[in-house]
Amino acid sequence: MPPSDVIPVLGYPDVPEAVAWLSGAFGFVERWRVGNHRAQLWVGDGAIAVTEGARAGGNTSVMVRVEDVDSHHERARAHGARVEDEPADYPYGERQYTAVDHAGHRWTFSQTIADVAPEDWGGTSGRLDR
Repeated sequence: MPPSDVIPVLGYPDVPEAVAWLSGAFGFVERWRVGNHRAQLWVGDGAIAVTEGARAGGNTSVMVRVEDVDSHHERARAHGARVEDEPADYPYGERQYTAVDHAGHRWTFSQTIADVAPEDWGGTSGRLDR
């Protein structure tokens, strides 16, 4: 298993097509695959599982941290991602954009641009330790 504490599992109608699309558009890297029904992809220091299943989407969304939102956005658009929200800066210190992949899953890509305390943007701080 990868070192991630959380591994999203997303259903796609065609796993090989999903792996190719996610790799091309978002730069994910295939970690392993079992036949044509399941795969795991590296996403930076984390991972996602891609499984054979009905078209998803709906309220499902995955957030991924990237180093450069603007270049990532350009790559995704060039590979046919439907961009829902263009790159924008937010008061909580992140620059983000949201795209929808070929199977309807929503992905938000986020780059930290400032270290901002939650109280400075209307939030509250919780425990920093586990």
